Amino acid sequence: MNRLRGIACLCAIALATAAVTAQVATPVPGSVSWAGKAAEFEEFMRTAVIMKANPLSIGVTKSQRVFFAPGGPVESAAWKILKPGMRNGYFESYKSEIAAYELDKLLALGMVPPKVERKVDDDVGVAIMWVAPATSFKDSGGMPKAPPQQQARFNAQLTRAKMFHNLIGDIDPNLGNWLVDPGWNLILIDHSRALTKTKSLVHKMLAKDEPLWTRAMALTEESLTASVGQWLGRDEIRALLERRAKMQEEFDKLALEMISMPGSARTAGRRARRSSYCAFFLGR
Repeated sequence: MNRLRGIACLCAIALATAAVTAQVATPVPGSVSWAGKAAEFEEFMRTAVIMKANPLSIGVTKSQRVFFAPGGPVESAAWKILKPGMRNGYFESYKSEIAAYELDKLLALGMVPPKVERKVDDDVGVAIMWVAPATSFKDSGGMPKAPPQQQARFNAQLTRAKMFHNLIGDIDPNLGNWLVDPGWNLILIDHSRALTKTKSLVHKMLAKDEPLWTRAMALTEESLTASVGQWLGRDEIRALLERRAKMQEEFDKLALEMISMPGSARTAGRRARRSSYCAFFLGR
């Protein structure tokens, strides 16, 4: 009898998880400029002649915007040196930037613009493709309101972005680091404080994108070492896997909450979760 109850509970959790997942429409392939051409963009940023460099007035990392010779696929890039170390109470590294991009590719997320290691003069750092035109959530006065025809897709991208931030332990998801382009593609920048040894999650999960989670669950210490071991140590990779385990616990709790709700309350709860994206950091 106990075994049957256990099986019934697992089935109920699975059904509830499916209900949570159903709230998130899987976004159609994005139209970001580097889609399907990442290798070309990376090689260009790694080797193209830099014509000029201007200091950036935003951010605290004293980055520059470098401009490449015209005619290539990338007009300009943010240039950060950021040798691994503590700054203003936080561990930061240009290597974390590159690791976040490589993980974006590994997860088929498509939200982090191309990043490459590059040497400029005697300094080694990261060149990050400058995405334009694009507007930050900060410049929009908060999360921008997508038009009705883009709302479901945009909400789905928000869910995927929060999942990614939790997975990489990005402790600096401020509104200036979330961009949206004219096609309503969500773009994530500035991961220099991510992928440390922290076990904490940044966002409270209100929904789950099942395809992304399937890919995240397929990650192993061995596969991560092969893909990002050049940029991260063993402790940082294991911390990522521990954050993933915590995310699974959150998804299980969310599924159990769905099970305990009466039908009408469950429907209202789904509507509340969808509308909560309008506040963006509500429930963070």
